[in-house]
Amino acid sequence: MNLSKKWLNDYVQLDVSDKQFADDMTISGSKVEGFETEGAELQNIIVGRVESLERHPDSDHLWICQINVGKEENIQIVTGAQNLTAGDIVPVAMDNSVVFGGHKIKKGKLRGVESNGMLCSLGELGLTIHDFPYAVEDGIFVLGDDCDKTLGMDIHYAIGLNDVITEFEITSNRSDCLSIIGLAREAAATFDKELKVADPVVKGSGGDVNELLSVEIEEAEKCYRYCGAVVKNVRIKPSPRWIRERLRACGVRPINNIVDITNFVMLEYGQPMHAFDLRYLDSGKVIVRNAREGEKITTLDDVERNLTTEMLVIADENKPVAVAGVMGGEYSGIMDDTTTIVFESACFNGVSVRRTSKALGLRTEACTRYEKELNPASCETCLKRALELVELLDAGDVVDGIVDCFPTPKEAVKLAFEPEWVNNFIGIDVSADEQKRMLEKIGFTVEDGVITAPYFRNDIEHKADISEEIARFYGYQAIPNRELSGVANAALTEEQQLEKLIRSTCLGCGLTEIETFSFISPKYYDKINLPADSEYRNSVVITNPLGEDTSVMRTNAIPSMMEVLARNYKNRNEKAYLYEIPVEYTSQGLETLPLEKQKIVIGMYGDCDFFSLKGIVEEILYKTGLSAYDVEAVTDDPTFHPGRTARLTVDGEEFAIFGEIHPAVLENYGIGEKAYVARIDIETIFNKGREPKLYKKLPKFPASTRDLAFVCDRDIPVLTLEKAITSAAGKLLESIELFDVYMGSQIEEGKKSVAYSLRLRAEDRTLTDEEADNVVKKAIKALDKLGISLRS
Repeated sequence: MNLSKKWLNDYVQLDVSDKQFADDMTISGSKVEGFETEGAELQNIIVGRVESLERHPDSDHLWICQINVGKEENIQIVTGAQNLTAGDIVPVAMDNSVVFGGHKIKKGKLRGVESNGMLCSLGELGLTIHDFPYAVEDGIFVLGDDCDKTLGMDIHYAIGLNDVITEFEITSNRSDCLSIIGLAREAAATFDKELKVADPVVKGSGGDVNELLSVEIEEAEKCYRYCGAVVKNVRIKPSPRWIRERLRACGVRPINNIVDITNFVMLEYGQPMHAFDLRYLDSGKVIVRNAREGEKITTLDDVERNLTTEMLVIADENKPVAVAGVMGGEYSGIMDDTTTIVFESACFNGVSVRRTSKALGLRTEACTRYEKELNPASCETCLKRALELVELLDAGDVVDGIVDCFPTPKEAVKLAFEPEWVNNFIGIDVSADEQKRMLEKIGFTVEDGVITAPYFRNDIEHKADISEEIARFYGYQAIPNRELSGVANAALTEEQQLEKLIRSTCLGCGLTEIETFSFISPKYYDKINLPADSEYRNSVVITNPLGEDTSVMRTNAIPSMMEVLARNYKNRNEKAYLYEIPVEYTSQGLETLPLEKQKIVIGMYGDCDFFSLKGIVEEILYKTGLSAYDVEAVTDDPTFHPGRTARLTVDGEEFAIFGEIHPAVLENYGIGEKAYVARIDIETIFNKGREPKLYKKLPKFPASTRDLAFVCDRDIPVLTLEKAITSAAGKLLESIELFDVYMGSQIEEGKKSVAYSLRLRAEDRTLTDEEADNVVKKAIKALDKLGISLRS
């Protein structure tokens, strides 16, 4: 929001520097982005009068001018402009001056004739024909009667190009500050000055508006209020300079008096307005309704737009004439032959306006304000202000009366006045009277222990909002430092503790953490050779993806890990040991959110093998307290090598798979050596693991050891043997350790020799040989039942 200093001075008189104004307004809650003076780059340009013109002797288009700039002697300037006559008052860029764009002007000669400066056009002052409609666009700017023609005067002051413009960043909750009066109110409160805003006065010229205009609101939830008035005998002409100056300073282009009035009121009060040509309003009836199926409208920018039934429009009996809160239709605008107009001042639902604006691809000053939820209470005042300006500028004859349709009045917000609570909340000591004074200077009323928020403050909902008002005018910088009140008992959840343990374990095993995107390309599944009917291909599809490569949510994080391994391999990294804790998404239909599950995914290549990965997986399960799992060989997963892969199960349910990647998959990724991947479900670890770590005192009695070797089928996992031995040995078995696996010429084909070392110990005595031998016999007997024999 741009604030004109001249415009601000109409409502509050301040005697502070521009820098002080910016600093103090920022401290009080109205953040200033910066400020600048209009025409600041223009230097040494003054007012002069053309005393005489004569043709250049060596040119048929150049003129030699004698210019009076208020000094004893005239100066000579050569110009090519053809719109000058003797007596014209013009801007004169003197020797060593600077015009718009930073161009420097120095004296010199044009075809042998001395020229001591330059006469300026609008463009050379940084202006356009909209700023001075009577000027010649491609000639020298001849000052009109609305300019100060004092010879020698600085051009900034002569033409009103001397305003200071302050740019504010207005937060979405302060729609009242998207106006000059709103910022003036803040400035008056900040500097303890009086705010002077007069109530609009409309004299009228007779007649009855109800005979010309009627209003009906069909969608009261989207249109809170609609006020309308009629002006006859409209006289279209340029606005006076003071209006054009204020519009220009706020970044709005002046057009004509009627359009400028609507823009002026919008900037002044923050309430968007619109003017309709009554000729194109069938039967003089305004209907605020949703667009009908198949309706179209050509907006003021000459673009035909398709409307949907969710869009609110302003219509007459037969057609839409404007998109409510966004832009008018092509025939609703003010034309040169317009004679009777309808002024609209309405308040629309912010969400509805925002959705319509986005759907149509239209951004306007009006929708920017409506989106922030305006208050309907100001509609009538703004309409009267527009009519007051019509009479002030002699732009037409105002028909008596206003049509006001207000189906949903909004009640004022009331809160308890609790000064002590505010002081404790902020940490200050301000009396109740002083707090009352602070609130009243920004429009609040405080009576009988109740605070009533002003109609323009839509952001007030809670007493904490009142505390913010007190704090910003007390001064944030003046609030004393204090310790935080209350006690923070922040702690990690059990799930977070488990995740932290897993990360530290992976790092301790020499892995480096990576992080990949959750959305992937469907082609990723092809690269890991998933079957066409695999359940993993049932992905959640993104409605508005950035591209095909990020169009679905992954159901399996292995492709993401393989992409990172491949990238490292292509970058000639000799080895990569990586891990990630990603989320995988399982679709549950369009009506239900996808199921999200965290996994541990490990990826490795270079100076490692299957047993390297197996050791890391076992370490993770050991640290997280999951020991009651079974191991099975995997031969049917197309992503993994059929002879070098294992899956882990708990209660018959798979929760992990790890092994060597299939050579065909490695080829898909361009990896030229063996790679290994593990994928582990964290939820299973959380639910089935986390066995408590119990303290065991150091043993007092010695242990007995026994070494056993068994012969079994090659495809029997050693874990099967370990579980059978452990179950049979009972409490006397302290530990079991595999120390040898042999498959050679001394063992039958298809068999293997597996050797274990058993450590036996009793807590209360030294074991006898007989007791130790009995344990061994039980272990041998248990394995014999499984068809596994003792190696002779």
